Amino acid sequence: MGFRVAVVGATGNVGREMLNILAERDFPATEVIAIASRKSMGQKVGYGEKEITVVALDTFNFKGVDIALFAAGSGVSKEFGPKAAAAGAMVIDNSSYYRMDPDVPLVVPEVNPHHLKKIKKNIIANPNCSTAQMLVALKPLHDAAVIKRVVVSTYQSVSGAGNEAMDELFTQTRAVFVNDPIVKEKFSKQIAFNVIPHIDVFMDDGSTKEEWKMVAETHKMLDPNIQLTATCVRVPVFVGHSEAINIEFKNEMTEKQARALLREAPGCMVIDKREDGGYITPVECVGDFATFISRIRKDPTVKNGLNIWVVSDNLRKGAALNAVQIAESLINQGILSVAA
Repeated sequence: MGFRVAVVGATGNVGREMLNILAERDFPATEVIAIASRKSMGQKVGYGEKEITVVALDTFNFKGVDIALFAAGSGVSKEFGPKAAAAGAMVIDNSSYYRMDPDVPLVVPEVNPHHLKKIKKNIIANPNCSTAQMLVALKPLHDAAVIKRVVVSTYQSVSGAGNEAMDELFTQTRAVFVNDPIVKEKFSKQIAFNVIPHIDVFMDDGSTKEEWKMVAETHKMLDPNIQLTATCVRVPVFVGHSEAINIEFKNEMTEKQARALLREAPGCMVIDKREDGGYITPVECVGDFATFISRIRKDPTVKNGLNIWVVSDNLRKGAALNAVQIAESLINQGILSVAA
C-alpha cells in the first residue's frame, strides 16, 4: 500500500527533481502522476528507471490524489492549489504564494516539523530556497545559544530563476568567447562573468523581495525576535546557492561547540578544514541532499559571534527535496496515512 502522488510542473527544473527524489528515496507511492501545462502534454519525464507521460493540468481531476507537489509558480498554485486541496489532496507548494498566509504552515522539516500540526487548508508551503538552507544551519545553533542577529550575503545560482536563466548564462558565456553580442532577457544585467545584487523586485525600503523573504520567513519558521539583514546576489553558477552568514548570539557559542552541534544536526554536513580546498563550493554540492557548512570561525568584533559558510543544491534542499521531506514528515507524524 502507498500514496497516490501528483507532481505539478513536472517538466520544470524543480518538478523533475521532485520526481528524481521521490524515486531515490523510495517514497511509498503506488502511483506518481506528472502534470504540466497543455503544451507539455504527452511528453515523457523520468521517474527512477521509468518514464511517465505528462498529463494536462487544466483537465486533471485531483480526486483520489493523496499528495500534490506543486512546482509551477505562484499563478498556478493560486488557481489550482485550492482545487487540489478541496479534492482531498495534501498540497505542498514550492511557490511564494502561500508562504506568508497565517493559515498555511511554512516548513523545513529539520527546523519546524511541529508546525505541520497546524494545517487548516490542506496546503503547506515550502520556503524560499535561500532561507531553507540557512535555517537548516541556524536551527541547532539557535536552540543552543539563542541567535540575536544575523547578517547574510547570498551567492545564488541562476537555476533559482528557472530554465531560461540557465540558458541565458550559457549563451552569454559562449557569446563572450566568440565575441557575439550579449543578449539580456532574463536578467537586468549581463550574468556571464558578472554578479548581480538584484533578485526579485525592489521594495520601498531599498531591499529586494528576495531579501525581505529571508527575513519574513525566518521570523515565521524560527523566531520572530531574530534581527536579520540580507543582501541577495545572483552569480554565474548553474546550480548551488552559497551564503556567508554572520551570527551574533545571546549566549556563548564557541567554534568548537558550533562545529560539534552542526556535525550532529539533521541535514547538515560539516566540511571545515583550514587548508587549501578544505571547504565546499557549489560545484561539489550538486545532486546531494545535505546542507554543507564550512569556514566556521569566531567573529572577534562582537561578544558572542561566529561566521559560517553554507552551501546547498538549491533545486534539492531549497525546493524539491524539502517538499518530499515534508511529505515524509506528514507520514511519520501520522498526519497522512493510507486509507484502509
